[in-house]
Amino acid sequence: MELVGYERLSLVGPMASGKTTLGRLLARQLGLQFVDSDHEIERRNGVSIATIFDIEGEDAFRDREERAIDELMDRQGVLVATGGGVVLREANRVRLRQESLVLFLNPDLETQIKRTLTDRKRPLLQGKDKAAVLKEMRVARYPLYRQVADIEIPVDNRPGKKMMDSILKRLNRKGLVSDEG
Repeated sequence: MELVGYERLSLVGPMASGKTTLGRLLARQLGLQFVDSDHEIERRNGVSIATIFDIEGEDAFRDREERAIDELMDRQGVLVATGGGVVLREANRVRLRQESLVLFLNPDLETQIKRTLTDRKRPLLQGKDKAAVLKEMRVARYPLYRQVADIEIPVDNRPGKKMMDSILKRLNRKGLVSDEG
């Protein structure tokens, strides 16, 4: 299968929505290079996202994220799994929308809470009531995800392969992927 009419596919959505897992599966199926923007930032800087947050703060991280997105949107044939807060910067929303097909992966709150329960790598959740923080983020970010997205994909607890098949069927129905190639 291959993407039709686009050089890039971008996944947006909240933390624990499956962007990295589904991104890898979709990229393999569509013959695209997979890039996780958070991992790319960590690779470039030689430190974790949490360390950047701790030492430099969220604004400095968002600056790095904006540069990474800008550069990734210049690449051809990539699937970019973005960080959950990528939509907070208008420049990122504009660039993603102009340069890629954007899928908003939208998990229900319970799925998100389960997936983050034991996760210690998410700086915005550390030492806080996870459910309350996730709810606040939904209020602040969901309108922005919807603004940038071409297609909204409900995410549930099905295995990744089944979710991927469902997404590909939907893209195929819309003429955005082809079986040729």
